[in-house]
Amino acid sequence: MNTGSTERQGAETLIESFYRWEQQQPGKVYLRQPVGDAYIDFTWAEVGQQARRLVTYIHSLGLPPRSNIGLISKNCAHWLIADIAILLSGHVSVPFYPTLTAEQLKQVLEHSGCRVLFVGKIDNWEAIKPGVPPTVHGIAFPDYRPNSSAPDPDYAQWNQILATNQPYPGHPVPADSDLFTIIYTSGTTGNPKGVMVDYGAVRQAIGHTRYRMGHDLPETRFFSYLPLCHVAERNIVEATSLATGGTVYFTESLDSFARNLAAARPTHFLAVPRIWTKLQQGVLAKLPQHKLDTLLKIPFLSGIVKRKIRQGLGLNEAKLIITGAAPMPISLIRWFRKLDIHIQEAYGMTENLGAVSIMPVSRVKDGTVGQLYEGVDVRIDSRTGEVLTRCGWLMRGYYREPALTEAVLKNGWLATGDVGEVDDDGYLRITGRVKEMYKSPKGEYIAPAQIEFGFADNTYIEQICVGGQHLPQPIALVVLSETGRQAGRQVVEPSLQQTLSQLNPRLHAYEHVRKVVVVKDPWTIENNRMTPTMKIKRNVIESYYEPHMEPWFSRTETVIWED
Repeated sequence: MNTGSTERQGAETLIESFYRWEQQQPGKVYLRQPVGDAYIDFTWAEVGQQARRLVTYIHSLGLPPRSNIGLISKNCAHWLIADIAILLSGHVSVPFYPTLTAEQLKQVLEHSGCRVLFVGKIDNWEAIKPGVPPTVHGIAFPDYRPNSSAPDPDYAQWNQILATNQPYPGHPVPADSDLFTIIYTSGTTGNPKGVMVDYGAVRQAIGHTRYRMGHDLPETRFFSYLPLCHVAERNIVEATSLATGGTVYFTESLDSFARNLAAARPTHFLAVPRIWTKLQQGVLAKLPQHKLDTLLKIPFLSGIVKRKIRQGLGLNEAKLIITGAAPMPISLIRWFRKLDIHIQEAYGMTENLGAVSIMPVSRVKDGTVGQLYEGVDVRIDSRTGEVLTRCGWLMRGYYREPALTEAVLKNGWLATGDVGEVDDDGYLRITGRVKEMYKSPKGEYIAPAQIEFGFADNTYIEQICVGGQHLPQPIALVVLSETGRQAGRQVVEPSLQQTLSQLNPRLHAYEHVRKVVVVKDPWTIENNRMTPTMKIKRNVIESYYEPHMEPWFSRTETVIWED
């Protein structure tokens, strides 16, 4: 890797970027927080003032140098202000998912050793609060919604801190070796692991990806709604907005999502596959597929229809449209492409800052996750087919977990857990997960994710999990979409049978799906069958339905409806 490349030169740490915009464009709006039909705006100067007063308060707590400070909240303006304050104070930012239970929060707080915790927008804080050890000092965000109080009146109050502390005047610049953050994984299996990321890693990642991330746009706007504690949102929203001096819009609630997105008109937009499926279903609910296909064939109307759909979604000015965090069906990418919404699939994981590859706009290779970034090397394990990555922005290791670190980091190479291949043009194809693949009773390896892609064209399906490692053939568990629920059994069942008849001939005989089971309950974050980043928890789902698998498999019908 050539660290003296053009992409690397001039890269700043995030704190240095913040200083630059605080000084060069103090009056420009950085953060826009929706409250009903209005917005509360925070300029770069205002963000600096609030963050610097928080820094003075944090210094007054007498924490040891480089202490870990926690942050738990839904996305909002104060999340970014608090994160900037933690970094300015010389401490380490440790954000947590706002969907954690009390027990889960207790586990990560104790594991990380956080001495201070910022608490913001949480739906059921009273149920989660018992997970906070009494030794942790709490700081509560303000709440600007009418007739609402601060998240926790027992904690130090944000506005009171601002009123009683002077702004910290310093401009410290961290060393590359200083720890920037600990990012806890979403925990698809086992306890979350704390990924340690230093300032140098972030600086190098920004330097090598800036030309792919639209840093040259004259004006950048971001829409923040996926968990900011996840590496993807932290990269696309926080890091890129700081690097470009752009404006970040937030969403107030699920009900206001569409309105807030349309108002933001983001230049950069990130959505996980489940969100793209939801957006597709929203379009089809207003304009059924057969009617859409007809309109797109009429030259005069085609452009108008595409533009209205993009405007309706709030994506008419988007320049960088990304999907990541989970595999994206090719058919879904192509469906949006027909509307001139060009989704670029990106690949990476927390351990390499989510920056391994991205699909170029002009040289698309469907079925891959794009080309490797400059500075990334990939090799494939000859025995297992596992993808190994090497770059200048790998994690330092897992916090307080040397054995787990040693298991995945060896001689500068990170074992990703994904199975894949790289072609001669540097495009990476992911074919499965090492831990998700299983041996059939006949001894052949089965990759569930690849089979699940075969169901992507059926809009009656919203979620799917292929499994059954103890069965003679795979079985597909599906959750119906809203369209599927409204259509009813007499329509959905023949559609599922047709999907199977088209899919199975394209698979190896041992991969043929024998049964499709329509389950009653959706898989959600709340029932612990999805991660906060909307990936299914395969092991949890399979364990839950395991007692029913063999009885379902032995039934005569192909499509089975859970009682």
